[in-house]
Amino acid sequence: MGMNDMVRFIREMTGKLGSDIYGGIQTQSNPQQISFLRQLQKEMKQTNILDCPLEKLNIVVFDLETTGFNPDKGDKIISIGAVKMVGSIINEEETFYSLVNPEIPLPEYISRLTNITEEQLAGAPSASEVLLDFYKFIGSSVLVAHHARHEQAFMKKLSSSLLRMNFDHRVIDTSFLIRLFQPAAPTLQLEEICNECGVEVSGRHHALSDSMMTAKVWSFYIEKAHEHGYTNLREIYEFLSRLR
Repeated sequence: MGMNDMVRFIREMTGKLGSDIYGGIQTQSNPQQISFLRQLQKEMKQTNILDCPLEKLNIVVFDLETTGFNPDKGDKIISIGAVKMVGSIINEEETFYSLVNPEIPLPEYISRLTNITEEQLAGAPSASEVLLDFYKFIGSSVLVAHHARHEQAFMKKLSSSLLRMNFDHRVIDTSFLIRLFQPAAPTLQLEEICNECGVEVSGRHHALSDSMMTAKVWSFYIEKAHEHGYTNLREIYEFLSRLR
């Protein structure tokens, strides 16, 4: 495995919080927020997820519901759901869920899809408030999502535009583990991969329900990886890099 490959992987998997992460907050003179973001920056730099045993790896699985698919064209987050895991164990008591006021009209088809109404969003907290709460919930944990590019794009856009900070947590897509056993498998919808893993599909397109189902998929493949002798993420990456 070349050095460049490892550098790219480390950036993808862990990232690091930029030195100006609290620059935007600092102008608002909120010492508690500044202190929190500084501590988070320190923790991220010290975290070594590559060699952490899979059964001890702290994970936050999350999902976003949005007004559309392109944050650069004005689409917004309308809800965030997340659940914490350690290894393959899901902590159903440690969850995060919030509606988010997008401050733009909600498309009718999104309302039908998510069962979220404009009236509910009108009374929801602002995106900046929810984002800060979400950062506090995730800390320096590894993030996991299904179709992770969608989540990552929105988190980057909103963190930059609302908090004036980089979203440098790198999100691991569920396909990272799936490719261990199905290298050529197409990208499936969440309900399809749930059916393959024997996970019950319930509450689809609710951010917390989707997070919980994704966590069960991740748990399924973490256990499968462990059964096949993988002990940490570095070993998984080294194997996948040879498939390229």
